[in-house]
Amino acid sequence: MNLLATESFSSCSSSSVDDDFLIRNILLTHDPDGRHLDSELLLRATENIMCYATTLDVLDQRFDAIGTSNICNIEAIASEEPWGQTIYKMSQEIHCRCYVDGDLHTQAMSLFDMLGPYRWDAKVALVLAAFATSYGEFWLILQLYARDHLAAAVAILKHMPSDISWLKPRFKALNLLVKTMVEVTKCIIKFEGLPLQQVLLDSKAMAVTKSQIYIATYWIFRSSLACCFQITDLMKHEQVYSKSTPIAALELLSLAYKLRGLCRNLREQVDLCHQQIEKGWYKKLLNLFKETHADNQEVLHTLFALKDELPFRNCSSQTKPSCVHVEKGWYKKLLNLFKETHADNQELGISELKSKVVLLLISKPELLSIDGILLLVQQTYDHPDHKNLGGSYEILWVPIPSSDTWNFAEERSFDFYANSLPCLSIRRPWLLNSVVVKFIKEELNYKEEPLMVVWDVRGMVTNSNAIDMMLIWGAKAFPFSASREKKLWETENWTLQFMVDGIDTLLTKWVEEGKNLCIFSSSSLDWIREFSSKVKEIKSTGMQLDMIYVGTRNQSEHVQKILAIIDDEKLGSSLTLIKMNFFWIRLDSMKKSIVRQEQTVHTQRILEEVSEILDSDKIEKDWVVIGRGSATGLVKLQGKKIMEYFDLFPVWGENVGKVGLMAAIRAALEPPLPATRCNYSNVVSYDERLMEGTVVCEQCKRPMEKFVIYE
Repeated sequence: MNLLATESFSSCSSSSVDDDFLIRNILLTHDPDGRHLDSELLLRATENIMCYATTLDVLDQRFDAIGTSNICNIEAIASEEPWGQTIYKMSQEIHCRCYVDGDLHTQAMSLFDMLGPYRWDAKVALVLAAFATSYGEFWLILQLYARDHLAAAVAILKHMPSDISWLKPRFKALNLLVKTMVEVTKCIIKFEGLPLQQVLLDSKAMAVTKSQIYIATYWIFRSSLACCFQITDLMKHEQVYSKSTPIAALELLSLAYKLRGLCRNLREQVDLCHQQIEKGWYKKLLNLFKETHADNQEVLHTLFALKDELPFRNCSSQTKPSCVHVEKGWYKKLLNLFKETHADNQELGISELKSKVVLLLISKPELLSIDGILLLVQQTYDHPDHKNLGGSYEILWVPIPSSDTWNFAEERSFDFYANSLPCLSIRRPWLLNSVVVKFIKEELNYKEEPLMVVWDVRGMVTNSNAIDMMLIWGAKAFPFSASREKKLWETENWTLQFMVDGIDTLLTKWVEEGKNLCIFSSSSLDWIREFSSKVKEIKSTGMQLDMIYVGTRNQSEHVQKILAIIDDEKLGSSLTLIKMNFFWIRLDSMKKSIVRQEQTVHTQRILEEVSEILDSDKIEKDWVVIGRGSATGLVKLQGKKIMEYFDLFPVWGENVGKVGLMAAIRAALEPPLPATRCNYSNVVSYDERLMEGTVVCEQCKRPMEKFVIYE
């Protein structure tokens, strides 16, 4: 078929009557049967081919790797054949018609007949993908034949031109048409992706937009055929195509201008529909969260399951790294997950979360720092209380990129963490509707800092951000509501047990045994050596006191060097680098959590203690905290005072046997006690270890009498 002899520039224009007749014929071929194709992902992969193929007018390079990385994830639901086979059949059909006589209109309508069961976005995506295979193959051989013997041999058999200098006008027109087809396809995909079942559009806007989609689909089909005919036309003797190049370029340009006009009008209509949908659906979401529901299913479905009946992804069946074995290759194991292919991802529906408390973890695709993630997993799925709760809660990760579109690095990061963590995640977060993203940002107050919103079993928000609460108490904080967080702070005390709760097995054991522990931090190796010497002098008298180095928040190479020297010179015990991060992350979370609470005298006192440690670390000031188990009244020393008071051990050491180590140190630190006892009292939860130890009054600093209150 000779395209040049059958088409003219004027043939691209048509009257409204012709459009009405064309639409009727197109609709006669449309018979959707419920099959669904991820047309957006397929288009991205197709555009990636166009990007590589184009040499004269390069397309947007941001698709360089995205399409390639996700091409295997394209889904064809309820289809009788794999999407790859469908594309192959379409490609062969288009290619064969290049050698059959007939006009472009008839050929385009035959493609409509083949794609009758598909939605409109899938129709155009499949045709473009089919064309891209021929287009990409042509350019691949053309680019390689000068330096590759195989490509040269194939080029000879296909009669491909050896000199393309005469073809530049035609290639420019071809590339312009290809880009325009892609832009029109994006408009169609955007409209088909609107949640029309949620909000009714204005009938006139709907009718006009759909009519434009039918016409635009037709011209994409027709243009794809024209491009293939042009490529076939190049397989001729150079004297033939060199003379026809200007005319052929004009034919392609006429189609490009036709599609460009359609694209402009269609984009305006789709944007109008999008605005109507966004406004109506956003209002519906606001009302939805004000209503009382029997369960959380309607809320979850409206947010996450409009485009996907199996919106969640679960990799918990895989072997997960356990925080208990952090020192045994955590980082190596996590990094190896980048190289693994996970074929056992479970696709889950919203019914999996029915009757569960849902913790919506919202963050960038990069999630938290590695250590923050490890601590989160330890405090949730590895926490002792997790099994006792019997799956009463689930974390659902919703990653949201900084921009409106996902880039390659963000997709790689999402795949890595989604495959590594035991929590659920949105299976295809790039399909989240912009209205849902806007709702999360504005109503759930997501500001690109990790956020954990808690929904109870009825889908009601009970805590606007429980992430710090989770990092502090873990599964113990169930059901993670704001009232539960407030209750925990009311009953919590600033003790050694709370300060280091669960971050290290050996340290936890020492705390439970009621040992006298000295938690200290410094970035000065000389100071650490001197302090260790002082403690050893005290221990030489038979007194029990163990030292634990917790490093600093800034884990530089210098801190790593200090760790090695402490171990080599036996200067005391120390946490590993990961456990150190756990310690500092928990302290940061304590401060943030208390600040969000309504301040009381009790919580204000804990906040002051935590803030002093964090501030000392910020200015690299040496500090020491001495405590015992769950006893209150920790002794905290900073800077020069540490050595001054340890030098006074011969003075206050005599009182250790009478009142205990902490009380003896405190007596040396503080002014003489008042002549009479005070009336201060403190009610704490019962603990057998409290009955054995000594509790010092926070006001008069004397040992307190113990009473048991029965309720």
